[in-house]
Amino acid sequence: MVEVPEHLRRRAEEARAKAAAKAAAAAGETPGAGDSGKTEEQKAAAAKIPPHLLERSRAAKAAAGGEESAPAAAAPAPAEAPAAAAASAAATGPGGHTQRLLTVVKSGSIQDVKSLPQDKVHVWPHLLVVEFAAALFITAFSTVFSIFVNAPLLELANFNETPNPSKAPWYFLGLQELLTMFHPMVAGVTIPGIGIFLLILAPYIDKNPSNKPEDRKFAISLMTVHLMFWAVLVMIGSFFRGPGFNFVFPWEAGLFFEL
Repeated sequence: MVEVPEHLRRRAEEARAKAAAKAAAAAGETPGAGDSGKTEEQKAAAAKIPPHLLERSRAAKAAAGGEESAPAAAAPAPAEAPAAAAASAAATGPGGHTQRLLTVVKSGSIQDVKSLPQDKVHVWPHLLVVEFAAALFITAFSTVFSIFVNAPLLELANFNETPNPSKAPWYFLGLQELLTMFHPMVAGVTIPGIGIFLLILAPYIDKNPSNKPEDRKFAISLMTVHLMFWAVLVMIGSFFRGPGFNFVFPWEAGLFFEL
């Protein structure tokens, strides 16, 4: 039998004394006067012992009842009584109860047996394997595509002949279109600089950690405006600008666009 620590035994005795004092005060008696008249059920209720432990204690006492009715000669001598009482106190808990301390304590307060779900994925191997497979696929596709399709390159540049219209590559046509509307300082520095600065501030303005599109209205709206702004400028510079970089309709003057 596990020995109950002294501080737990003292705490149990104090709690039992307080419960007895409250019960005596409620019945109009003095503390300790009615303890001898209480049954085992009342004492157990005062100590708040679980029912299954009470039944186990009764069974143990009933089994030990035959040994207690033995002849008085078998009883220990008066000189040996303190040693027997000390051994009995060490083998039993507060108030003579024989249950162990861990029997009363719930397992949930000692250890958590439930695994908590974690919304995380390890970089290796989960993420890097997928990225490596995607890189291999793109490399193979580009290699096969370049074998069967030639790059749309023009002839060598002739410095004696300037093409009209003279257009930048398609990914710079947005800036070239801005140059037709604003001063070069505004079109080439101010407007792109403000756009980049707003994109840098976006993570500090919108701190929503959700990954759901319906919860990220600010971020989606900002990126949509950014993409549509440059997409419209690129399409106008690509398909609606003719000789002299003048505005034309492609279905009337033709298409002045080459990769």
